[in-house]
Amino acid sequence: MSEFSLNDLEQIVAVRAKASPEESWTAKLAAAGQIKAAKKLGEEAVETVIAALSQDRKDLTCESADLLYHLMVVLNIARIPLQDVMDELQRRTGQSGLQEKAGRQTS
Repeated sequence: MSEFSLNDLEQIVAVRAKASPEESWTAKLAAAGQIKAAKKLGEEAVETVIAALSQDRKDLTCESADLLYHLMVVLNIARIPLQDVMDELQRRTGQSGLQEKAGRQTS
């Protein structure tokens, strides 16, 4: 049995986003649009932070899974492949995080 990956999750989200919203939470989120999906992602991010602060490993694991799932939904709606995110992370590994942040343009 192979290990489950974010690529697997990306594919599952893509398939389920095309299903009937009455039959799939993913499809329901996708049908509701980016604003609804992004709000749900934000909620999950807050819940993940709370779990981290409470130092509850099981809760942090569960909330992290929710966060990653909702991120995949948001990326799917925006039509941003996970590989684009991975490529950006790889680009950033050539420098320290402090250098990378200093090099960003401020708006």
